[in-house]
Amino acid sequence: MKIAVWILLALVGIVLLLLLAALIHTLLKPAKKTTWVPSRDPDREDIYAKKLAHMVQYETVSRRDDIQREKFLGFHKVLEEEFPLLHRNLEKTEIDGALLYHWKGRHSDKPIVLMGHQDVVPAEGVWEHAPFSGDIEDGKIWGRGSADTKCTILGFMQAIEELLAEGFVPEQDIYLSSSNTEEVSGEGCPKLVKELKARGVKPYLVCDEGGAIVPEPISGIKGNFAMLGVLEKGHGNLKIIARSDGGHSSYPKKNTPIARLSKFVVELEKKDPMRVQFEPEVRDMFSTLADYAPFGYRYLFGNLWLFKPLLKKLMPVLSAQAAALLKTTIAFTQSSGSEGANVLPSEATLTLNLRYIPHQGMQESNDVIRRIAAKYDLEVEELECRDYCEPVRRDTPAFHLVEEVITDLFPGLPCVPYVMTGGTDARFYQEICDVCVRFEPVVFGPAQMKGMHGLNEYLDTYSLPIAVDFYKGLIRKA
Repeated sequence: MKIAVWILLALVGIVLLLLLAALIHTLLKPAKKTTWVPSRDPDREDIYAKKLAHMVQYETVSRRDDIQREKFLGFHKVLEEEFPLLHRNLEKTEIDGALLYHWKGRHSDKPIVLMGHQDVVPAEGVWEHAPFSGDIEDGKIWGRGSADTKCTILGFMQAIEELLAEGFVPEQDIYLSSSNTEEVSGEGCPKLVKELKARGVKPYLVCDEGGAIVPEPISGIKGNFAMLGVLEKGHGNLKIIARSDGGHSSYPKKNTPIARLSKFVVELEKKDPMRVQFEPEVRDMFSTLADYAPFGYRYLFGNLWLFKPLLKKLMPVLSAQAAALLKTTIAFTQSSGSEGANVLPSEATLTLNLRYIPHQGMQESNDVIRRIAAKYDLEVEELECRDYCEPVRRDTPAFHLVEEVITDLFPGLPCVPYVMTGGTDARFYQEICDVCVRFEPVVFGPAQMKGMHGLNEYLDTYSLPIAVDFYKGLIRKA
């Protein structure tokens, strides 16, 4: 009995020492503050907002099975009107509506690719401003594509327009890549990458959408942060199929297709089968943010060596967004059964959308689903699956270039690695480029995040000079 007590006291003592060590580490590490805030430049905001409004007013909704090349050729005329110097001086290649521009530099050994997609998702529901109005009101540009991502196209095209007006010649070749099928995971961007491969171009750096300048990226951590997307999760759609002989609903059997699917769903909901783990990029994100956080956050996130097991348990419970950073996620998105209310289905289906994370990629995650489905006599069909992207190499001059531009142009704005839970066209460029950074140089608060793919998409006009300055700085520094 005495031995057990001594062991318990020893364990308590060890825990207290570890907690004390973490406390001392936190107290000795100075807290940092973000100091950058967006400035206002009414004249530039007005010029840029009118250009973006014109771009938003031209509807460019993409359809999965219909490229609608003629529609996008019409949008290209809008770009020609708004950026005449660019179109007179850069070599333009159009491939089935997708666009590739080449600005010849003094050298071609470290070319840079700047990306933004032309297409937008459908605009359904009732909007405060018509979805393709391009209204400019209360310091905002309203409409589908204003944030996702015609503002990016405006940013780099306007930057080049102004640099050309100065007579500037870039040190390195600059390419502008703009797909018309990003929102439907189409062939627009792959065709552009194929074209660059045929030319023997291996980009030094690719900069696409993904992260952004985000106010309060985690509740309680105040200030603005440049969230640089360095890891993009994979994406998979699985159809779960339950079959039977069907029958009349007046004499139902046990374990009908819908009943089996329901048991399958309940098991996944009650106990998530996917492993929770801190990827290095997630660990670095929280460690970086910890320096700018209130004391409680700094104590927890600044000492992951001690608190990681606790956070692995807590974070998936506290927030769906936090859970998505730590595991492959499972979403139930579609279902079907019998066509008659009084008919037992001979086949019922359920569609799952999975987002794969590196520590449990596509194959392993799909196998987990198959094992559970088999318990309920369910079939699994892979509809469309792609694995996670390899993380961006952050120990490279190309990645440091992006950080340096942000630090030089926007003093007091910290750079933070960020994990992309959605998908981008940048994944196609990873075939020919080691450093594909997902960063859209505009301010995205909760309203912008909610509006993208939702109702009332808009962008604050003060974001536009930020975007233009970032691209000008990147081109100059390259």
